[in-house]
Amino acid sequence: MTSDRTPSDYLVRIITKNGAVRALACVTTGLVADACRRHGTWPTASAALGRGLTAGALMGALLKTGQRVALRFEGNGPLRKVLVEADANGAVRGGVGNPEVSLVRDDGKLDVGGALGQAGLLTVTKDLGLKEPYTGTVILYTSEIAEDLAYYLTESEQIPSAVGLGTYVAPDGSVSAAGGFLIQSLPPGDEELVDRLMARIGEMPPVTELLRQGMTPEGMLAYLFDGIPYDTLEKRALAFVCSCSRERIEQVLVSLGKADLAALIDEQGGAEVTCELCRKRYHFEKGELERLLAGLAAN
Repeated sequence: MTSDRTPSDYLVRIITKNGAVRALACVTTGLVADACRRHGTWPTASAALGRGLTAGALMGALLKTGQRVALRFEGNGPLRKVLVEADANGAVRGGVGNPEVSLVRDDGKLDVGGALGQAGLLTVTKDLGLKEPYTGTVILYTSEIAEDLAYYLTESEQIPSAVGLGTYVAPDGSVSAAGGFLIQSLPPGDEELVDRLMARIGEMPPVTELLRQGMTPEGMLAYLFDGIPYDTLEKRALAFVCSCSRERIEQVLVSLGKADLAALIDEQGGAEVTCELCRKRYHFEKGELERLLAGLAAN
């Protein structure tokens, strides 16, 4: 994804001059708004999905071309789960278990932690092009998404990390700002620099506040790394792009097996399958299912 014009949704990656810290920042307002429209999310579900999609975009940017990552936040709250997939090219997609969730805390802010639930797991699966994907799992740390991802990176991947994510849902339910940042300490490390950055993060206004003021990814990084020399490594466009296709859905139907496929033909005379990540619907006529069943019977 390249363009002469800076896209509305994009990510910037930097590294400090001494090579001790790398950081990424992004704006994801457009793709998050697109996802929330597709899924028909209520305010708190929108906030959770927006944070999850932004987390996916940041994690995807750490991969090499052709690699993919999936984040699965599962809790015991009414939202049930946030599922996100991203690749190294800036494509992000995702959904939630229950889009009709709108919980508000006593201070008036959307209660993402309560919606996801305080007991649960974050599972990160990376397809690195090897025989088997890499999978790491940690318990949900706060269920607020950003802290959970930082906890996973620090505990499971042994990379001390700080993550900030934000999604602003307007009074009319639309998403008007979304984005975030990821900062990681690289070996052998620079404790003084890390302490300086942590202090800066502690003084930082909420991500959504900065985004609503029009702050860009470059501006966010300049704010965080004020007085710290760094090099900009890349800028990449981000977009909501799903990898589903009619062929892939056919494979899902075939995987049901002969008996279940035959039952669909006999009982329903067809099938409609909805992609969990983008909500696109695929309709299969009776004849199409019979063709798939015949292919199975021939093997």
